[in-house]
Amino acid sequence: MAAGSQNLVGERVRKLRVAADLSQDALAGECQRQGWDITRGTFAKIEAGLRRVNDAEVIVLAKALKCDLADLLGGFSVKKAVEVARHGDTNA
Repeated sequence: MAAGSQNLVGERVRKLRVAADLSQDALAGECQRQGWDITRGTFAKIEAGLRRVNDAEVIVLAKALKCDLADLLGGFSVKKAVEVARHGDTNA
């Protein structure tokens, strides 16, 4: 995960998307069908850690990727989560 990342899930979104053989455009389309107006460019920012992802967006992502919330959020330490929340920095 890149230093200064704005989210915890970006790398996992990319891995799950690739594993599902979806392009960023296809995932954006699936999210739009779920009611979230998002573009391919926004997914590029999420996957690069340049854009924050809120709790509601994580739920839509899980539905669009056909995965459990734990696949996106599980296994992170509270320390890492707090650092991202406070500073956008995962190197703590």
